[in-house]
Amino acid sequence: MSPGLRPWIAGASVIRPDERRALVHPPDAATALVFRAAAEDGRDGRLTVVGPRTRASYFPGKRLRFCVRLRLSPGSAGVLLGVPARALVDRAVPLADLWGAAGDRLERDLGRAGPDPYRVLRRIEAELAPRIAARAPADAGRDRLLRAAARALAPRPDRRPEPVVAVARRLAVSERHLREVFTDGVGLSPKRFARIERVRTVLAHAGDGRFAQLAALTGYYDQSHMTADFHSLMGVPPGAFFSGRLPATRPCHPV
Repeated sequence: MSPGLRPWIAGASVIRPDERRALVHPPDAATALVFRAAAEDGRDGRLTVVGPRTRASYFPGKRLRFCVRLRLSPGSAGVLLGVPARALVDRAVPLADLWGAAGDRLERDLGRAGPDPYRVLRRIEAELAPRIAARAPADAGRDRLLRAAARALAPRPDRRPEPVVAVARRLAVSERHLREVFTDGVGLSPKRFARIERVRTVLAHAGDGRFAQLAALTGYYDQSHMTADFHSLMGVPPGAFFSGRLPATRPCHPV
């Protein structure tokens, strides 16, 4: 990834789905740009914007050549996509619906990129870079506030997440202002963002089965609180999820 894009992209991944296994999409506070190459030679495909996802989704496995996914950093959707993240919550829409002809052109270019997913990734990066350069200087302070708040609200290995009121105080803004800026830029309230980040941390670190310790590290009151929250967002409790007992799948969104 080019250095100029790093503050704006939380992560990039290449996925090769297995049609024999269910697709699990956990809750995610990030907006993502996703290209699915459907044909065997990598030609053709769909370029989709996937907004913040407030609950897990389970879909049947599908046959795809590959899937390239760029997770945007908090506050990046407005700059990179031209729409506030709050308009994308729990939605998946073709990029062309947001960009018009430019989105159609980019999707066609990616479809002609062939079977190399990294070529697709570079082409997307080239399209996003000018949008960063054209952003208004006045947005810089808002971007810094969003990223600082997101870092404070998310669990980390060395500390528990901070309460929203403490984050607002430390960043020298009112709780109301933080909530308004955060909801506009991320698409979710600070509290809902923190809730999703806690569950994602459980998903990432629950392999050793030490749920009580993990509950304490991620900011839950206790293991029961963690189990209830996990069940609410993932559809099944942690024990069922990690043993492979998943909810029933449903057909994928048409995009």
